[in-house]
Amino acid sequence: MTFTKESIRIDPAAEADRIVSELRRVARQVMRRGGGVVGISGGVDSAVVLALTVRAFDPERVVALIMPEKDSEPMSEQLARELARQFGVQPVREDITPTLEGFGCYQRRDEAVRRVFPEYDAAAGYKVKIGLPPNMLEEGTLNVFSITIVAPDGHSLTKPLPPAEFRQIVAGSNFKQRARMAMLYYHAELRNYAVIGTANKNEHDQGFFVKHGDAGVDIRAIGHLYKTQVYQLAEHLNVPEAIRKRPPTSDTYSASCDQQEFFFRLPFETLDLLWYAQEHQVSAAEVARAMDLTEAQVQRAFDDFKQKRRATEFLRMAPVAVG
Repeated sequence: MTFTKESIRIDPAAEADRIVSELRRVARQVMRRGGGVVGISGGVDSAVVLALTVRAFDPERVVALIMPEKDSEPMSEQLARELARQFGVQPVREDITPTLEGFGCYQRRDEAVRRVFPEYDAAAGYKVKIGLPPNMLEEGTLNVFSITIVAPDGHSLTKPLPPAEFRQIVAGSNFKQRARMAMLYYHAELRNYAVIGTANKNEHDQGFFVKHGDAGVDIRAIGHLYKTQVYQLAEHLNVPEAIRKRPPTSDTYSASCDQQEFFFRLPFETLDLLWYAQEHQVSAAEVARAMDLTEAQVQRAFDDFKQKRRATEFLRMAPVAVG
């Protein structure tokens, strides 16, 4: 094959029809379910999945679930409601803040944050986020997280995040995805519907998801699509422009943090081409020529992809039977 910047293009109309057909077949014939439940967040992935699910089952057999909590950006719910209107679905809102408070989600997270920044006080208006080093192509840095707090006056401070505090912040924050999974299944079981997942290929294959959280679904609708391919579908499906132009965010931490900053370290337009090339065994030299990069830059990206997959392999493992 000849690798070009167009190698990752798809036929969005044909792909949408194929996914819709499979959603309908798997839900009805394999799982014996009469409709779909989709968690919508105001992001492009859930928007595309909602549009496809409505095509598969019709609006009256689709539940669009909005699940905000106190750290969520207000814009997320606004865009989710606009999306539901666009596709003729009456959204259902479930505030999961009380559930998370019951789990001690915020308390456990903030306890770890204060061990790094004693001045951090969420009640006083401080915000927090974590992220990986930028400039993956320019520096051979490891995937070691840092933590940033933002004071009420907007001043920010950043420090390396020690392993114990990293684990506690992530473990506490992951209650959010797991609480949403439980709520999705409540609404699915109430109606005998299937839970339709919204994770794309980037998230699933590189480990940007929570085991038994956002990975806890019945059908992975777009898990085979790179993020840029999801955007191609979004344009074809007439997803609202405000959603298509919004920077992708996990909407997990109280301080604003997009997915590139938090985990992926590259713009998706660059990341997806590099990853596609690696998966299709295109040489670093050929990729470098096609993308106007150096071979060293391409190799740094390839190494990062391998390291992320290796480090997160256990997330993709099915339960192991002993005996």
